[in-house]
Amino acid sequence: MTLTITMTLFAAALAAQTSSQSPLIGTSQGMYGIMKNNILRSADKIPENLWSFRPTPEVRTIGQLFAHVADGQYEFCGVAAEGKPVDKGVEKAARTKTDIVAAVKEAFAYCDAAYTKMTDASAVEMVSFFGRRLTRIGVMDYNIVHTGEHYGNLVTYMRIKGIVPPSSERSQ
Repeated sequence: MTLTITMTLFAAALAAQTSSQSPLIGTSQGMYGIMKNNILRSADKIPENLWSFRPTPEVRTIGQLFAHVADGQYEFCGVAAEGKPVDKGVEKAARTKTDIVAAVKEAFAYCDAAYTKMTDASAVEMVSFFGRRLTRIGVMDYNIVHTGEHYGNLVTYMRIKGIVPPSSERSQ
């Protein structure tokens, strides 16, 4: 099963490469697309009555996790696209599932636009990122890792509530 999932992810990344302006950007964009899809499908699967669920008092609620993912898109893609993080304060402001899902979709659209305008030359330009110097595409890849971390949190929350995560659904 794990090999099947890995091969599916790899195939999706390769498919995205062919539609992007270059293999450098396309590979990153393909992996980003997988995470984006997993997050958006999770938002659809989790009923609104569970958005306040948190397994322990020390961790974010489901709704806060989605809002945090939205904020992360602006933070990371802002550095890649504009040279500085963008702060939309979604986690602080959005409260309902409707508001949070709309914010997540807008945040992903912001990152989609960052990928669209990226070129091979701009992708390898160095930018400041959390006290380090990284390439713009490296910051986009860091966004994928960050989004994947929180998708992992959502997977755990969904499993606790008996919901099959999107990445574990069988292909039809």
